[in-house]
Amino acid sequence: MKACFALLSLLLLCGPGCATIRVTDPPRTATEQFLISQAVTSALEQLNLGGLRDRKIWLETGYLTGAEQVIVNGEIRQRLFTSPEQAFAAAELRERLLVAGARIMQDKKEAEIIVEVRSGGMGIDRLENLIGLPALALTSSITGNSTNIPFSTPEIALYKNTRQRGFASISIVAYRAQTGELLTSSGPYIGRTIRDDFWILGAGPRTVGNVPTTQTPK
Repeated sequence: MKACFALLSLLLLCGPGCATIRVTDPPRTATEQFLISQAVTSALEQLNLGGLRDRKIWLETGYLTGAEQVIVNGEIRQRLFTSPEQAFAAAELRERLLVAGARIMQDKKEAEIIVEVRSGGMGIDRLENLIGLPALALTSSITGNSTNIPFSTPEIALYKNTRQRGFASISIVAYRAQTGELLTSSGPYIGRTIRDDFWILGAGPRTVGNVPTTQTPK
């Protein structure tokens, strides 16, 4: 007995240790974020900004962001909020204006031209196809016990396809700050991104698309 205990102690001391790696994931996947942000970039690439070269610009993003009603000290007020996609679109447009030769002012009073940006929508459409048997959520009760135990049957997929399409609509309008006279208008332009995942006889996924998460690393 003592010999067995000594051997077990030796194995515990000499054996490999056990380590745990903490893995964290943000609430939104990289694919979701890239599908929208790349669509925004694609839409902005189509805008005509050449007429704003050497102009003093104030970029108005108030029509791009959203607003919600909140109650503050018993009063109903509006609070602006900006989604990550809207913030990215505003920053991307700011860069493109600078590259086009526009001069962005930090004070609205110094601007000659007001440029307003708006979006008809930014989001992802998803479509799933399955040839086979989908997973089914069921419940079972133990004999003599009224407790239901949930379980699900496995999915049996001969062919499965998940299609994701990212879309972004961007428009701008520019007018003279002093008179309100229209200077230029561009859009709406639509940017599109895709990601398709395929499973055949349970093997997969095979992924194709035009966003970074679908591209083979170099």
